[in-house]
Amino acid sequence: MEEIIEIPKGINVTLQAGSLTVKGPRGTVTKKFIYEYTRVEMEDNKIKIYTTRNKKSDVAVVGTWKSIINSLFIGVSKGFIYTMKIVYAHFPVKVTAKGNEITLDNFLGEKSARKLLVNPEVKVNVKGDLVTLEGNDLETLGNAAARIEKLSKIKGFDPRVFQDGIYIVKKGDVIES
Repeated sequence: MEEIIEIPKGINVTLQAGSLTVKGPRGTVTKKFIYEYTRVEMEDNKIKIYTTRNKKSDVAVVGTWKSIINSLFIGVSKGFIYTMKIVYAHFPVKVTAKGNEITLDNFLGEKSARKLLVNPEVKVNVKGDLVTLEGNDLETLGNAAARIEKLSKIKGFDPRVFQDGIYIVKKGDVIES
């Protein structure tokens, strides 16, 4: 099984020891592609992904890598955005983002603030009851959103009654410029 991806214009790609670096107008993203039976090679203006054996799991890896590489191209040319909503019914929550630190104040009336450091590649913006995350790497962005959701997880309360938290509303949208 083999897949061939053509490199879009305006994007530079380098491959070194299984590490693929993609440079575009929005920045640079590097990913490692190392798996026992699957290989990535560059030929001319194309990336070739192939497997040395045709097992179902190896064919799945080829398809996954193709999807990841395509999302890298979109990320460095257009970028991705996640939108999250702050929900509270019992206590007014104050969410602030300063640099790469997110602070959750007065969550369920707690005296101490909950804090989280996100990857510096992710830009966090809080406006009203919406938190937006922007970045070039879809995986890093998704991990940051999941960690923010986990930051507002409620322990010891009935989640059917206390639905307070920060939840993903839209994910992976391409930034419109």
